[in-house]
Amino acid sequence: MGKKIVIIGGVAAGPKAAARARRLDPEAEITIIEKGKLISYAGCGMPYYLSGETHKFELLFETTYGVIRDEDYFWREKGCRVLTRTEAKSIDRDKKEVLIENLETGEKQTLPYDKLVLATGAEPFVPPIEGLNLKGVHKLNHPEDAQRIKEILGAGEGGEAAIIGAGLIGLETADALMKLHMFCSVIELQDQILPGMLDPDMAEFLAKKLTDQGIEFYLGHKVLKLEGDEDGNVTTVITDQGPVDAELVVVAVGVRPNVKLAREAGLVIGDTGAIAVNEYLQTSDPDIYALGDCAETTHLVSGKKVFLPMATSANRQGRVVGDNITGGNTVFKGVLGTAVMRAMGFNVGRTGLGEKQARDLGYKVVTGVFHGFDRTHYHPEHGMVMMKLITEEGTGKILGAQAVGLGDAVKRIDVAATAITFNATVDQMAEVDLGYAPPFSTPIDVAAHAANIVRNKVAGLAETISARELKEKMDRGDDMVILDVRTEAQFNMRHLKDDRVMLVVLGDLRERINEIPRDKEIVVLCALGTRAYEALRTLKGAGFGDVKYMEGGLQAWPYEF
Repeated sequence: MGKKIVIIGGVAAGPKAAARARRLDPEAEITIIEKGKLISYAGCGMPYYLSGETHKFELLFETTYGVIRDEDYFWREKGCRVLTRTEAKSIDRDKKEVLIENLETGEKQTLPYDKLVLATGAEPFVPPIEGLNLKGVHKLNHPEDAQRIKEILGAGEGGEAAIIGAGLIGLETADALMKLHMFCSVIELQDQILPGMLDPDMAEFLAKKLTDQGIEFYLGHKVLKLEGDEDGNVTTVITDQGPVDAELVVVAVGVRPNVKLAREAGLVIGDTGAIAVNEYLQTSDPDIYALGDCAETTHLVSGKKVFLPMATSANRQGRVVGDNITGGNTVFKGVLGTAVMRAMGFNVGRTGLGEKQARDLGYKVVTGVFHGFDRTHYHPEHGMVMMKLITEEGTGKILGAQAVGLGDAVKRIDVAATAITFNATVDQMAEVDLGYAPPFSTPIDVAAHAANIVRNKVAGLAETISARELKEKMDRGDDMVILDVRTEAQFNMRHLKDDRVMLVVLGDLRERINEIPRDKEIVVLCALGTRAYEALRTLKGAGFGDVKYMEGGLQAWPYEF
């Protein structure tokens, strides 16, 4: 008789652990318990099914070779027994048994285990607001949620939708509904979009771009209640700053780890609210492991325990647990919180620490923002990417990175994640021999440019100012010169409406340098920041003292002109 392995949870982490364990131990008796009807589904694909880009519901459960991942698949191909619509009610750690209940028949039984795996996932957080039971109010946490929304929308398109929450799920939902020609309002309690993902400057830039495409944001708004008509259909979201009309409401304010079973079994729950585990993903009971969205992990930069529910982590942890429940000794070192998404054509990514996170942890920070093409400008598929690097002053260690743009931002985030994983400095990142050809990149890649901006700052070659800082200075009425060094055609098309703006085309700067006041602060700007840096070095070489350039350029200006 082989080792008895019981896995509670059949979405991502659990099946991955089961598959790995089976490959390592052909004799093990592996049982997966899943409360729902569906197993091993692609939760990250739900927005694409909702929008119609993924045209069949079954594609969320299929293997790459077209076989549905159901109970029969796991038995025939993996040799694992799967019990769906079965709930694990309690764990008897002394007897090493799990009490389970068939939710269709009510029948209960106990399953003995040698090793137990908790992959109970996370549950959507539902805020305590009135009206959540109205028709037309939904979550998007499970494929059946997406199915219900599609059924309500039917074949029609258009209408008004409100999404409560401007995180990853909220923005992906808005993107899906916009593709169905719905008008989308996104309501967020915090004063920025993607509050757990982007720094305020990057979020402000992205919000402006998404607003330009028709999404309406209500930032810093608290939802008080939902109102409906006489038939019980939702009609309005009432916030502390006024009403927002909606015939469809999606609540997407985040998830909480599902730790009820673990807590009742007496396992230690960490400060994050998720199950505490060691580097081998063992809980406080060495015969019980936890992984995926129910377990906490370690941040590789800060060294602190974090709760970061991600499909990537869940799958990587599945391999580790599969090793260890079959006698291995594999370590899961931790995560960087790398996350990527797409909304309205914009690619968004982050890894490591954000600027505020780093400062709050006591790091002295130097940041660099580069805004430029992901591919050569003459290649027809080129797009813009704005990338921000967060580094430690003194050591040059890369702490985090964020990127936003119509171009390939994700490739650059992956470069940064790799660099951070191996404790690279900004100098080392700038020296990586990245591939170049016009369809893929520029001779000096976006990631290297961002690193070079940090290096220029550290070397004293450049002092910069952000778009937000410049806007604050303009609003205060600071005495300064805003030196625009773009071409006249670019200036005439769009420029800052301010009496302190002075146009001097970069090519004319040396000839007209005496026209520029030497007794005032000078802020140089251009479209992307590159020409502004050139102008700064020219002015510094001519003896000008207080000169800065605006990082990201006017293409990153998130305010009205």
